[in-house]
Amino acid sequence: MIKRTASEIHIILLLVILQGGIIAAQDIPDKPSPPRLVNDFAGILNSNEINTLERKLVAFDDTTSTQIAIVTVNDLGGYDRSDFAFRLAEKWGIGQKGLNNGVLILVKPKTNTSDGQVFIAPGYGLEGAIPDLTCEDIIDYEMIPSFRNEDYYGGLDKAASTLMSLASGEFTADEYGKKAAGDFGGLVPLIIIVIVIIIIMSMRSKGGKNQRHISDKGLPLWLLLSMMNSGGSRHSSNWGGFSGGRGGGGFGGFGGGSFGGGGAGGSW
Repeated sequence: MIKRTASEIHIILLLVILQGGIIAAQDIPDKPSPPRLVNDFAGILNSNEINTLERKLVAFDDTTSTQIAIVTVNDLGGYDRSDFAFRLAEKWGIGQKGLNNGVLILVKPKTNTSDGQVFIAPGYGLEGAIPDLTCEDIIDYEMIPSFRNEDYYGGLDKAASTLMSLASGEFTADEYGKKAAGDFGGLVPLIIIVIVIIIIMSMRSKGGKNQRHISDKGLPLWLLLSMMNSGGSRHSSNWGGFSGGRGGGGFGGFGGGSFGGGGAGGSW
């Protein structure tokens, strides 16, 4: 039996740890060459969807220097979704050095044997404009509902538009939070209308006097409901102002941005 000194054991343990770290690091995809902002390693998007998202994100990068990268993978390699996202974002250097204005949208699609995973990681410089709670709202309201219907493009496109608007200051995180909550409660006016119809039918059955009373008083209520609905439509039409319709040149590459651990994730 070979006897080893304490120092030899320490060296062996260190080598094992280092080897494990090297193997783990290999699970993080290398920076794409040529560089692209949309990297669908999981193959969940068709070529037209990839190109549409790429043009949209490149145009935004050309206009603002903010880089929003979309990465899909088949497996997280044993990492937690947040750890994988931060390692990848740092390895690629998403965003501009000094400005740290990058955002990573990471998606691992759902399979028969594993849940779907998504994480949004904003760089240091965007954590104020895109705080953790807002990342969570984007995932809950914009992405996962589409992903559950296997509409990965729709969820990614909506999330990208919202992140663009937040990063460019078109609206604030607080304003988005109120909008998201309002959309979530969008059935409330419909419920009110149904209740009003039931009340009207009930009162009409009681006689002409009640009918005349409803006829006199019902119009303002219906006008109010109409105003509520039309007001909501006007508000939502301004959402996601960056459509990416104008394409610039090809993506010039990542700028060396850093990430501080902000963001949020979700699963379905």
